[in-house]
Amino acid sequence: MGELRGFLKYQRQEVGHRPVAERVRDFHEIDLPLTPEAVRQQAARCMNCGIPFCQGAGCPVVNSIPDFNDLVYQGRWKQACSLLHRTNSFPEITGRVCPAPCENSCTLNVNDSPVLIKHIEYQIVEKGFQEGWIVPQPPKVRTGKRVGVIGSGPAGLAAAQRLARAGHSVMVIEKDERPGGLLRYGIPDFKLAKSVIDRRLEQMRAEGVEFQCGVTAGQDVSIRYLRKRFDAICLAMGAGQPRDLTILGRGFDNVLYAMEYLATQNKICNGESLEGCHLVSARDKVVIVIGGGDTGSDCVGTARRQGAKKIYQLEILPKPPEQRPPDTPWPTWPRIMRTSSSQEEGCERRWSVMTTRLTGADVHVSHLHGCEVEWVKGHRGWEVVGVPGTEFTLQADLVLLAMGFVHVTHAGLVEDLGLQLDERGNVVVDNHQTSEPWVFAAGDTVRGASLVVHAIRSGQDAAAATDRWLRQECRGQ
Repeated sequence: MGELRGFLKYQRQEVGHRPVAERVRDFHEIDLPLTPEAVRQQAARCMNCGIPFCQGAGCPVVNSIPDFNDLVYQGRWKQACSLLHRTNSFPEITGRVCPAPCENSCTLNVNDSPVLIKHIEYQIVEKGFQEGWIVPQPPKVRTGKRVGVIGSGPAGLAAAQRLARAGHSVMVIEKDERPGGLLRYGIPDFKLAKSVIDRRLEQMRAEGVEFQCGVTAGQDVSIRYLRKRFDAICLAMGAGQPRDLTILGRGFDNVLYAMEYLATQNKICNGESLEGCHLVSARDKVVIVIGGGDTGSDCVGTARRQGAKKIYQLEILPKPPEQRPPDTPWPTWPRIMRTSSSQEEGCERRWSVMTTRLTGADVHVSHLHGCEVEWVKGHRGWEVVGVPGTEFTLQADLVLLAMGFVHVTHAGLVEDLGLQLDERGNVVVDNHQTSEPWVFAAGDTVRGASLVVHAIRSGQDAAAATDRWLRQECRGQ
């Protein structure tokens, strides 16, 4: 433990952001990192509680949070960097985009402000890259086994890294132009600069990971080819099937899935080919984002930077309470009102509303029609019911659907492999092994749409399961 009464001596210091008027003019990262001394003081607030719920109940990758906080307090940054990487393949990613469930589970969060865990993690890994401590770790011995990882999002990259370090020959097959999946094409640059991904990819290539981009497994390469080429494959394609809005007017040209919209802007920011993209800008438009989650928030921030005239964000769920409600007690993730940095930049948020239809002229939407709703508990669970007399109409030049994702895309690889699916459409696994023994799966392919940190943990665990199976296969030969 660092400072005995550090949590009494120092108050939580929030990470600052660039001024709104400045940051909405570009797509650069918005955070203003704390100074090393300020970070040391924040680490001193870790109180060495008897049971560290932050790493147990709070952290999906089970980071050794009190230990790295103490190492930062002591100025032993290199050891902190090494410790952090034992459990988390990509702390530079989670240090930027994780919602920090660890902080909600911090013991101080019972009646005070939690330790600034997420930013301390960010500072550790950034110092590690700056000082040259993060270097390739190629295996000393090669197994001769070949593994194909399908998809290069957080789960796929985590699995590929661990499998390569275990000595296997690893090839990542990615349908897009560059590796990164959701990290590259779904998360805006103002939250995650793509240079952050690229520097980690350099390390992975030096460890022996190969990347084959612009290739759709099951379409450009057959299952027969995959079976012949690899001893095992790991599916990490994510939950690529977006939830649709089945209402009158859905087919207008300017009604887009959120990921179509975000991916196009990310490609523009990084100078990639826009062939096949839906080129739509929010400039001088009234934009309506349907969905109040993180993806919807990313659409708000992107539309603001493109110069939208007005932005609405609609959510069918009720407005959350300001304080932690009884049904989500500490140390669980609290159901409370949250405002993202993008929402702070300017949008009108509405809760308990449902879109009923879209109208327009020719192929372009011009208005969204909706009503307020109530949530009623019936014999089949909670049901949404429209409230009579609350109908409304909003002008709409661009409508973005950010209502989440249903499950992994079935057409192609999943169907052709004949994999067993659960009732939600996710791939069924037993310790990450699918119904086809040589096929493993990780991340949102198995779990459904979830957090990046869950995907990283799943990819790491899937790599361990694949490695064990391959070594057992070797012994059985």
